[in-house]
Amino acid sequence: MSLLLDTRVVLWWLADDPGLPDEIKDRLDHEPDVRVSAATIWEIAIKQALGKISAPADLPGRVRDSGFRELPIDFTHAIAAGQLPPIHRDPFDRMLVAQARCEGLTLVTRDSYCQQYEVAILRA
Repeated sequence: MSLLLDTRVVLWWLADDPGLPDEIKDRLDHEPDVRVSAATIWEIAIKQALGKISAPADLPGRVRDSGFRELPIDFTHAIAAGQLPPIHRDPFDRMLVAQARCEGLTLVTRDSYCQQYEVAILRA
């Protein structure tokens, strides 16, 4: 199964947070196709700059270097995100939903709004 990680899931995984279920940690450690969106790196960098995330300054680089596959944002993703019903107002999460749908990925998230879209979900 090909996975796309929600930003919060990436942060939990990097911090080895006990809030991330062991079964999810194990899948992320052993699944060959786990992706992180460029939107996640962008969201982390913005939230750090605004002081909403207190973490090492090199956190975006740590995510980039985590070993997960990069998922760039393309025009198809942008169009799909813009056409989603207004269930979720967060543009980063909307992009993740759109990317998961466009690429046939399962979105790993705990976000209840994301789970309301027609997208494959693995609940974290």
